Amino acid sequence: MKITEVRTHVLEATLSQPFAYSRAWYDRRTAMIVEIETDDGLTGWGESYGPARITAAAVKAMAPWLIGEDPLCTEHLWQELYASLRDHGQKGVIVQALSGIDIALWDIKGKHFGVPVSRLMGGPLREGVRAYATGLYRRRSGDPLRYLAEEAAGYAAEGFGAVKLKVGFGVEEDARATAAVREAIGPDVGLMVDANHAYDPIEAIRLGRKIERYDIAWFEEPVPPEDLAGYRAVKAALPFPIAGGECEFTRFGFRDLFVSHALDIAEPDTCAAGGLSECKKIADMAVAFGIRYNPHVWGTGIAIAASLQLLAVLPPHTPPALSALEPMLEFDRTEHPIRAALLSAPIEHDRGVVRIPAAPGLGISVDREALVRFGARGA
Repeated sequence: MKITEVRTHVLEATLSQPFAYSRAWYDRRTAMIVEIETDDGLTGWGESYGPARITAAAVKAMAPWLIGEDPLCTEHLWQELYASLRDHGQKGVIVQALSGIDIALWDIKGKHFGVPVSRLMGGPLREGVRAYATGLYRRRSGDPLRYLAEEAAGYAAEGFGAVKLKVGFGVEEDARATAAVREAIGPDVGLMVDANHAYDPIEAIRLGRKIERYDIAWFEEPVPPEDLAGYRAVKAALPFPIAGGECEFTRFGFRDLFVSHALDIAEPDTCAAGGLSECKKIADMAVAFGIRYNPHVWGTGIAIAASLQLLAVLPPHTPPALSALEPMLEFDRTEHPIRAALLSAPIEHDRGVVRIPAAPGLGISVDREALVRFGARGA
């Protein structure tokens, strides 16, 4: 079997209502999908997290290295692509593009052998995973203390056992929002906060001390990803776990994070940090360092499916026991027209639990009409 074609699909959709996190407003959602075809008729699908048009250009630049190669040699192809571009892309867009390619190759491999990717990666250890609801962004109008509380209460009513609040809008405002959300969801639903590296260590610690009374499950990206000393300072000062890693890449980048003891929970994005091949290595290394692993997920159903296949084979956070703590899926609940339409059968939750697709490969079927409908102009 040989690779015959590598295609990219840049997708975009306008939102009905803009929303903001700490550093920017969104008025549209985008995605970059990788499609790899083989000479025996199999097609693999992947997704790259990052600036869609730029990651598409990077995938197109890598395509000549893939044509004519055996798609089952996922490790060989990963190493060849990474080594060929090492001088120019140890992090960032090149690795994000490589991630989408790697996921598509694993999809082909699973389809070829007639099993889900998780089976080829050594599992599965579980058939479903608990999901936490990601949402709680800021809106253009309305009182955030009211609409954030209402949104969070809605997630709790749907059965989610945890929710994640976007912070980074100023220490006092963040503290008020955290209090409102905790009151709305009650004491039994987990509450995480995510600053998207909006603070320096001083402000992050100030915020942490103001909100620790609200039983924070973790504080995500409190400071910029380059500031490992800042991460260590925040981690030392606060009594709850510190999470990060969605802006880090490959086992080499995470090695430095882990050796520096900068965080408690690693959150590589499967579509950015190196794909399924590399993220399994990062996960194994996290176990050796005693660091928990919950993947960052911000994409379409392809990204969700890839993350679920990885989650299927991750060990519990805690040592084997009757009450071992399991890894969780980040389940984006914000508006995303592409995510809902791209799969023939969208991935849904049932009272906060998401089943891991059991069909071959990633276990999904892509709706080609959606690729046309959301195709970006000039891409």
